[in-house]
Parts: sequence; structure tokens; C-alpha cells
Amino acid sequence: MIKKLILIMAFLPMLANAQEVESIKMLFDSLKTHPQTMAGEINKEKALTGKKMANGMLFPTIDLFGAYNYSTSPSGMLPIAPNELLGMVKDPSVAQPFSENILRAGASISMPIFVKAIYTMAAKAKTMYKSAEQKSYIDLLKNEAMIVSLNANLKYMNGMISALDKKRQSVEKTKEIITIKVDNQRAPQSALLKINDALNQIDLAKSGIELKKSEAISMIQSLTGIYLTKEIAMVQTGTYVDSGFVALDPLRYKIEAEKLGARAEKEKLWPVLVAQGNYNHSMAKSYNNNLGVNKNFATVNLVLKVPIFQKSQYSKIKMANLDVKSLENDLFQKEIELTAQAKQLQVNLQILENQVTLYKQSVEDKKGLLKIAKVAYDNTRMTIEDYLKYEDDLLMEQSKYFKTEAEKWQTLMKLAVIYGNDIENIVK
Repeated sequence: MIKKLILIMAFLPMLANAQEVESIKMLFDSLKTHPQTMAGEINKEKALTGKKMANGMLFPTIDLFGAYNYSTSPSGMLPIAPNELLGMVKDPSVAQPFSENILRAGASISMPIFVKAIYTMAAKAKTMYKSAEQKSYIDLLKNEAMIVSLNANLKYMNGMISALDKKRQSVEKTKEIITIKVDNQRAPQSALLKINDALNQIDLAKSGIELKKSEAISMIQSLTGIYLTKEIAMVQTGTYVDSGFVALDPLRYKIEAEKLGARAEKEKLWPVLVAQGNYNHSMAKSYNNNLGVNKNFATVNLVLKVPIFQKSQYSKIKMANLDVKSLENDLFQKEIELTAQAKQLQVNLQILENQVTLYKQSVEDKKGLLKIAKVAYDNTRMTIEDYLKYEDDLLMEQSKYFKTEAEKWQTLMKLAVIYGNDIENIVK
């Protein structure tokens, strides 16, 4: 699976730059094969491997061996019962299984019958995999939320640039009128200086926004590998659902795993029952008549080990319990923080949604007032300073509208991450 993702990731930048990004989903799809997400997949794979390793300890262990034994006096090739040995001694033609040079080959097998700590460690590894799985999911949500927030900021900044362009066009038209008035000595030279300064301030404001826009585009590219030239149109198709603090699930599973780890440390003081088996094939020249001897023998053991005194193990148990308490304290603290944060975000979201409606209406009103101000200035019933104030008021109101809309998206995304909601069901 990881190899396939790496191959897709390698070709993704070329594909992304070769086509126009038409939807936010394309950014989400690109995110899922980017190194940011791949790191989470690798961590999941590590946790899964840890789970397999723990389960593997429950299976038999089989070893093959080969050996050459030399001894200064003949040694036994296998255990022999005394009565059988007596018969060999009486008949010198029988090759006795003793030799100074012995070749051995065989196999040994060991299998836990009852090792409680192994079962508990396997359960811990399974829970750690769940923790890694949930963390990967939450990290994906966080990155998706960041993409939505950055895209909302792009919309805000592009809206501001568009508003500044319109303001510049408006001021340019006014400048044409002022230039004629100054030439005809119907307006002071200072009016032209003020209008030129206003145009200069517009260009400076636009330049500052372009810098921030470039930063937002770069951040989106770092997450997805896609370079945007403009924001992606987004539509809210749902809202957050309070399904509990799913964002804390990785920590909850980790605590559960650490509790199992602490229990496993205690269980290492329990008796252990292990089955052992050995098969041995020996070849040698008999010491009594130099004839070849090939003998096999096998043993099966059932071993019970009872720990009596292991001082260091008690310290490990204490340390494991302290680790659990530390994580539980972190969880309690984060629950308090998220409770307060979620409540604040819920209240903020309602306020922001209301503000978006109000600012939208206010922008329309400011546009109407600017038209009136233009007419008033043309008829010399208003000073240049007062007219420019109406231009500034409209731009300020548009800025508040675009910014509030972006903040609404950001607030919604934070709530979606906290509650573990599927962001692709909230935004299209």
C-alpha cells in the first residue's frame, strides 16, 4: 500500500500542474498522497507491525542447529538406559554410542503455554494501532481544515485586491475631474496631491496583500503539491456535529494501551508455563570398535517458571503506573481546554454568521453613500478629504466583510476537527 502511495505521490505534482484545479476536493485528494499524510500512514504501518510482533510471541519458536563436538575422552551421543548399555558392553561387536568426535544436527521448538504478559502486550499493541489510526485521521482533518482556512484567506485577500482595484478606478475618475478643475483654477493644487497620495496608498495596500497572498499559496502548495493561481470556490454543504471530543481519541487509546502495558509489567511476576521440544541426530565413529553410529533422540519438556524475587520489576511497575497517571492528567487538562474552546467557537460562529449578513448589507449601503459623495464633490458641496473618506469607508467595510467570512470558515473548521467531523461532508 505504501509503495503505491509513494508512486502516486511522485507523479502527483506533474499531474497537478498540468490541469486546472476545479474543486476543493481535488486539493483534499492531493493532500491524501502528500508526505504530510504519508507520515501518518507510515506510523500506522509501524503500529500494525508492532501488533504483529506482539501476536508473533504467542506462536512456537523453531530453530535448526548443526554442531561438531570434540572431547578428550569418549562422550555419549545420546542418553542410554543402564540395561541397554550392559548388553552393548557384553558384545564387543556392537558399536557403542560413545565417541571423541561427534557431528550433531537437529531442531528445537519452544512455545508459550501460559505467559499472561504476552497476551496483555498483544492487546496493548492492538490498542496502540487504534491510537495511530485515530491520530492519522485527526491529522488529515487538521490539514484539510488548514486548506479550507487558507483558501478562505485567499478569497478574502483576492476580494480585497478586487475592492482596491475598484477603488483605484473610482479615484482615477475623480482624479480626472480634479485635474480639469486644477487646470481651470477651480480647485487648489493640493487637491491633486491628495488624490495622488490616495492612489499611492491603494498601491501600497495592494502590495502588502499580495505578499500575504503569496504566503498562503505557498502553504497550500506545501500541503498538496499544487500551486494555486486563485482561490477555489467553496460551498458550505453542512455544519459541525457535536459528537464528543473525537480529537482526543488518539490520547484516550494511548492511555488505554499504557494501562495494558502497566498490567503486563505486573503479570511478568506471574508463573510462566512453557513447552519445549528437542530433536537430535548424532553421527560418529564408535570408540570401542570404530564402526559408524547414527542415533536419534528427542525430548519434550513442560517447564514452569515462578518468579520469586525481581526487585527491578517492582520499579518498572511503578514507572508504568506513573506514565498512565501523567497521560490521564494530560487528557483531563485537554478536555477542560477543549470544552472552553468549543463553547467559545460555537458562540463565535453564530456571531460571525450574523456579522456576514450585516456587513454584506453595510457594503451595499456604503456603495450608495459613495455615489452620493461623488455627486456632492462634483457639485463642490464636499471637500476632497470628505470624499476620500467615503472611498475609505467602503473599502474598510468590504475588508470587514471578506475578513469575517474567512473567520467564519476558520471557526467552522476548528469545530469540525474538535468533533472529528468529516470535512468533505461540510464543504464542497
